Amino acid sequence: MTAPRPTGAGPTGAASGRRTVVTGVGVVAPGGVTRDRFWKTITEGRTATRRITFFDPSPYRSQIAAECDFDPDAAGITLAERRRADRYVQFALACSAEALADSGLDLTDADRAVTGVVLGTAVGGTMALEQEYVTVSDAGRHWLVDHRLGGPYLYPALVPSSLAADVACRHGLHGPAQVISTGCTSGIDAIGYAHQLIVDGEAEIVLAGAADSPISPVTVASFDAIKATSPDNDDPAHASRPFDADRHGFVLAEGAAVLVLEEAEHARRRGAHVYCEVAGYANRSNGYHMTGLRPDGVEMGLAIAAALRQGRLDPGQVSYISAHGSGTRQNDRHETAAFKWALGPAAYQVPISSIKSMVGHSLGAIGSIEMAACALAIEYGVVPPTANWSTRDPECDLDYVPNEAREVPVDVALSVGSGFGGFQSAMIFRRVGRPTRGGGPLPTSTAAERAA
Repeated sequence: MTAPRPTGAGPTGAASGRRTVVTGVGVVAPGGVTRDRFWKTITEGRTATRRITFFDPSPYRSQIAAECDFDPDAAGITLAERRRADRYVQFALACSAEALADSGLDLTDADRAVTGVVLGTAVGGTMALEQEYVTVSDAGRHWLVDHRLGGPYLYPALVPSSLAADVACRHGLHGPAQVISTGCTSGIDAIGYAHQLIVDGEAEIVLAGAADSPISPVTVASFDAIKATSPDNDDPAHASRPFDADRHGFVLAEGAAVLVLEEAEHARRRGAHVYCEVAGYANRSNGYHMTGLRPDGVEMGLAIAAALRQGRLDPGQVSYISAHGSGTRQNDRHETAAFKWALGPAAYQVPISSIKSMVGHSLGAIGSIEMAACALAIEYGVVPPTANWSTRDPECDLDYVPNEAREVPVDVALSVGSGFGGFQSAMIFRRVGRPTRGGGPLPTSTAAERAA
């Protein structure tokens, strides 16, 4: 595959003049089940990977994961929601509530009519579906299952649209509702789709993000079969090693993030605090292989170049890259090549990090979690590190911010995702109209304090 190199900024996609800003952030992640705890974890370079506790992992090649210490009571999940909704939906409910509170929005009936929900997921109700199968098959003993043993909420577990529907119902939202499932790029793609709804005038506000809770025997066995996950079971804390020469695969994880996206003028009129602006979004397919990646990274490079053109940005203006950084040999090589192809010499100057080194790879959810990290990096002027990096790989020779966070102004943050099926996505957040908060990696105010 050959393609012309990008030559600089081009026309923006927001021909209507409408712009999208981020006014609220909610996160449930390993090591931090709120936005502030998550930020503290990743800026301190702490890893949240451990031996799997949800089931006995001893029969499997990879026995480690990054689990969320999620308390439904503390997150405000009702008993009815817990019974009806799989774990990933509960994550999204918690994140959407936190993001809305952070935004300071007090939704009126008029607001609810123009507020949408766009959420991504790679594998949907994996945990509930596996539990149901175990029940109706008598733990796999019967090929012909007894459907009468299925629970009353089997259908919502089967249908991924339940994710958006539950969040919309919780908040009484009547705008566009959509679930995006594009594998490991679902989180970025959901935010990109939501951004387009705002640019097109279909919504004024959108709750956008993704959620996945895939830590179950069927998922672990599936990734074991293709040897994509790390077998470093004796040292879980150091098993996720993106861009390191001794990397052995990714660490499975769970989690969610939801952002409040808002039309810029709508946010300005109500005096909202703005984290950043969505400056550009693009995705491409490699048309190459279901799980394989071309080493030249051109298709990811094309997505990056298109996102830069939308934002009228030159490569040298990128302040930070949140890498996909899964820790597999082919991904890290592919991604490094894509940065060089799209950014040219500037690729060697920009700090790059992979938070998967600390919070693992939560499949479709991780893209939204990484976008939350980008918004917070712009907000506080801190780049999170790539934990566990110790040995340079000659094919991965860029600045991966090893082991310790770096305080640096972040005006333009680029994040990329790469998913099975050949999906390649890129998104750019840009700081707007105010200096960074600074003050180090920890948040300096709450939404209530900002409102006061």
